[in-house]
Amino acid sequence: MKGSPLISAKQLGQGYGSRIVFRALDLELQPGVTALLGPNGAGKTTLLQTLATVLPPRQGQLTIDGRVVVSEADARLARRRIGFLPQQFGYEPGMRVRDFVQYGAWIRGLPTREWAEASTIALEYVGLADEAASKMGRLSGGMRQRAAIAWAIVGKPDFVVLDEPTVGLDPQQRLRFRDIIVGLDDTTVLLSTHLIDDVDAICDRVVIMHEGRICFEGLTEDLKALDDPSIPGYTPLERAYMSLLPQEGSNR
Repeated sequence: MKGSPLISAKQLGQGYGSRIVFRALDLELQPGVTALLGPNGAGKTTLLQTLATVLPPRQGQLTIDGRVVVSEADARLARRRIGFLPQQFGYEPGMRVRDFVQYGAWIRGLPTREWAEASTIALEYVGLADEAASKMGRLSGGMRQRAAIAWAIVGKPDFVVLDEPTVGLDPQQRLRFRDIIVGLDDTTVLLSTHLIDDVDAICDRVVIMHEGRICFEGLTEDLKALDDPSIPGYTPLERAYMSLLPQEGSNR
């Protein structure tokens, strides 16, 4: 890929109290869909929150589109270009879908005059235009997840961060989700997931974390090339991913 990365992290460190989640982490992200893989406790959610400017870095430097995020004012400016969907997102059951998405526009700092049109565009994109007046609590799980994606992409942010967005979705809903993500042209998408088949289907690149460090960063096809038939798994990508993690009973 050509040009400067939209997101650049150098020697990034993060933690909670005395606990260190990761330190000295380097990462660059450019347009396309990048998967973030790793076992529970690897530090993925903390990294997503840091890159989305929800958590200020404890150490190192975070640069978004050439601008180093140093202050809260820098973070507020950066958030206008970032759509972040946490795994557990909150909503009022009685809130109408269009208001929920417009709330996302407000969170990101979009001008008030743009809320209505931006929300309409986002809902049309995820196929929920007909549900704009429906209440969030009356939506099915899959529809609610699509509303959440509309919340994250309202106003067409340059960087979209999704933390386990397909948890609980059935196969048909996951296929629809894939179509939505693939259609985000020229957007830098960072997708945290445990579902390797989703990665294989829609992701250009893969970042693998384990115990607070990055143990692989590269093209999805390059990860597949590490396929080891002796490792448990059902696909080349799954076996390659597992080969980079310590196996049970191993000292590696």
